[in-house]
Parts: sequence; C-alpha cells; structure tokens
Amino acid sequence: MIKLLTTLALLAPLSSVQAEVAGSRPNIVFMLSDDMGWNEPGFNGGDAFHTPHIDKLRKEGTSYTRFYVHAVCAPTRAAFLTGRYAFRTWSDWRSEDFGKPSYLAMLDMELAKNEAGEETRRIHAVPTEERTVSEALKETGYTTALIGKWHCGEWLPEHLPMGQGFDHQYGHYAWGIDYNNYTIPHNAPARYAVYDWHRDQKPVYEQGYTTDLIANETVRLIGEQSKDQPFFFYVPFNAVHGPLEEIPRYTDKLDKRYAALKCLDDAVGRIVGAVDQAGFGDNTLVIFANDNGGLREEMNAPYRGTKNTNYEGGVRVPCVMRWPDKLPAGGESEALFHIVDLYNTFVTLGGGSLKQERPLDGMNMVPTLFDKAESPREEIIFEVSGSVRFPAMLRGKYKLIGEELYDLEADPSEKTDIAAQHPEIVKELKARLESAGEERPPLEGMDRLMSPALPWVYGQEENANAPQWVKDHVQKVRDTQPKEWAPGTTPWPQAPKDGKIIYTGDGR
Repeated sequence: MIKLLTTLALLAPLSSVQAEVAGSRPNIVFMLSDDMGWNEPGFNGGDAFHTPHIDKLRKEGTSYTRFYVHAVCAPTRAAFLTGRYAFRTWSDWRSEDFGKPSYLAMLDMELAKNEAGEETRRIHAVPTEERTVSEALKETGYTTALIGKWHCGEWLPEHLPMGQGFDHQYGHYAWGIDYNNYTIPHNAPARYAVYDWHRDQKPVYEQGYTTDLIANETVRLIGEQSKDQPFFFYVPFNAVHGPLEEIPRYTDKLDKRYAALKCLDDAVGRIVGAVDQAGFGDNTLVIFANDNGGLREEMNAPYRGTKNTNYEGGVRVPCVMRWPDKLPAGGESEALFHIVDLYNTFVTLGGGSLKQERPLDGMNMVPTLFDKAESPREEIIFEVSGSVRFPAMLRGKYKLIGEELYDLEADPSEKTDIAAQHPEIVKELKARLESAGEERPPLEGMDRLMSPALPWVYGQEENANAPQWVKDHVQKVRDTQPKEWAPGTTPWPQAPKDGKIIYTGDGR
C-alpha cells in the first residue's frame, strides 16, 4: 500500500505549488536541538519566557505534530544523513558503545586491545560508502556545511563530516562536549578528557559557550553566501545535552537546564535573523527539530517515555518548518513524518536524484508539505532485533514496543497495553519487524581499533599532529578528573535493561 501511494503521488500531475518548489533549489537551514523535551518549547506548553525565538519561528511557519525520530541521538543523525533507518548502518549502536563492556556484552564481545596492549574502542561510524544528503545536494551544486554536533564517527577521516559530503565543518564529533572547555570524557574504556572542537577538521582554540559559537559560525557563513549558489547548512546543537555546568547567562533567573535552553533559543533567533537580514528569507526552508525526547518523563508530557525508549516521549519531537509564502504561517499538520523523510524531501527540492545503490526508507514529502496531500507514510520502524532497545514499530494507529501494543488514537499517552486483546495485530507487526530485521547487514569492520586508546584529540590525523596547546589544555582538565573509580562504576549510563534505560544525571 505504501509503494502504491508513493507511485500515485509520483504519477499525479504537479500542482502549481509543487511545480514551483520541486527542483527549485532553495537554501536549506536545518537546526537540530539535543535532548529537548516535547513540552519544553512554549508552543508545546512550556514557559514562553524560555523560547521566544523558537515560538516566533512557529508563528511564522508550520508545526508538524507527528514528526518522529529514533530514540537516541546518533541513530537519528545517521538516519537523517542517509535517508535510511538506523539499523541498516548499525547506527542504532553509537560509536562509543563499542568501548563499553556492558554494551559489548550484548553482542557477545569484549573490550579489544590494540597493538600496544591497551584496552581500546572498536571503530564504528556511518560507513563512508553510504550516500549522504550532503553528497546528494553537492551533486546539484549546493554549498554544504556541518556546524555543531556530528556523532556519526569521530576517528577515521572518511567517517568525519568532510569525508561525508560537507564542504565545511565546525564543532565537535562525539556525543556530549563540555560547553566551555571543549573536552569530552573519552567514555570507553578510558575515563579521561579528550579535546573535541574543530574547524575544517583541525583542532581550533576558541573562547566562548559552544551554543553561542555554533550560532556565530552559522551567522558568519550565511553572511558570506552568494545568491547565485544555494546552500545547505546542517546545524545540530549540543544543547541541551549534558554536561550543564557553566551557563553564561540567565542563571540568576533560571535553573541550569532552562538557562541552557534559553541560550539555545537565543542562537536559533540569531540564525533565523541572519537568514532574513542577508536577504535569503524568501528562498530558504528553515527547519527546527529535536533529535530525541527529553531525559525525564515530565519533559515529554503528555507523552510517556524518555530518550532511549520507543514510547512517544522518546521518539515524537517538536518540528517547525518555515518557508514564507510556501508553507502557511501558524499552520499545523498531523501528517506522519520520520526523520529519514527529510533526505528525500531535501534532494527533491534541490533537484537531485533519488536513484542510488542503497535503498531508501525515506519518502518524498513535497506533496504533503506544500499541497497538504496525505502523508504517504503508513509505518515507521524504530528498532529491529539486534538493537540495544526492544524491536518497535508504528503502523496506522498501532505501535508495538517489544511485547506491548498501544492504540495511539485512543491512547496517545500509551497508558494501556492492549496486546492481549489484539494478538493478531501483535503477530502481524512482529512478522513485519522480523522481516525488516533480516535486512540488517552483517556487523563488519570491528577489527579496526582506536590507537592510541586515549588520544589527545578526536580525529586520527588531528591526534597524530596534535599541537602542544591541545595537550596542555587537555592535561589541565585531566588533572582535575578522578584517578580511581569504584568497581563496576562508570561515568556513563550502563546498557539498557529490559529494553529501557533510566537517566539519573544530565545526559552525559
């Protein structure tokens, strides 16, 4: 049925709006926040004082209330980049998971040792053989930039942003950087800090709060663009992911999390303002979304669940799109979207080709966005077997999570498990997940090891040529870190149990 709807959409004559936008090569600015809860922006019930600029973008654009992602950050990012569900690239496992004993045990693996005899991380990333959205848009003449958090590989050059189709890179490669000293705990297996702040894949020394620095770089790049060449800027913030130590402003009025959120809102306002001030507003699709749910259920109310779970609170996120005169200001849509669909949609808008070797899970949402056509998407596969979380999928009004079944129309907060009342639906959805799981490729290349086990800076080539200032900076941070840990304790959460994880810290 899905293939039939997609085919009909392709064969149907284009409306005036579709004909105008498909292949029109607009500029695209896609901003992605990190770990923001469903109800934290004002337009979803949060305190409007925290998010005035995000709320303004909502008033100027259209909100998509059934926009879904994967349950945790790296899978969402990989799915966006490739237009393919995370399991197809083994991105339902994060790169750092391959140095964590509790995660490795789930794959019957142990910590590897490099040639120096050091326990070290197995190298894992989005494969360079994947065609990324940045590569697809570059083929049509776009200038491409990644400004912010990558989290799709932090070591080999071919796994870094400029090896995956981005002309320019700025920000950090790994999971959760300290906002002020630009280091990150090298979680797995070593506990000590590594430098992780780069411009065009070289370590860069700066001063400032990373949320502000990401906005600075984006604003600068927007101001340098020509109206003769379209640009695609992917701006994934690390805010409001932990650690949340030193926030530069608003802490006199707000606790740390909401001060960090308000700083993120400032950055969004500056970037959207730069688009408009540079004269690009009328020909730029601006999108703001989030990578997964918040860490606490109260952040995601009225939905159940958190980051790292496939309940609605973990995978249903705020999403706003603005393109003046193309998308209705103040609009709202309940069309079903998944993050993979942005790949097809962006490439279609950019006039690129969707013909490629590796099949796409994404769908072209141009008719849905611009003509209010029904979404061609009828199902979303969140997880299959082999993930750290239970197999899970949504089809129509039903969602299966492990052995649990929910009717999202009658019970959007997933309070009542109806699996016992509908065994035939459970059986059907399980069969679909088993079929999809058979498409998971073998896990290959895990004999590649990070060496040295504890680098000074992420990026193999950068570490080999690490300047003295990087070493001095990192050593100062390491000198403050604990030298001993209680047996069995780690500075990161352990692998999920029973398909679920409970966060007690700030997300690091």
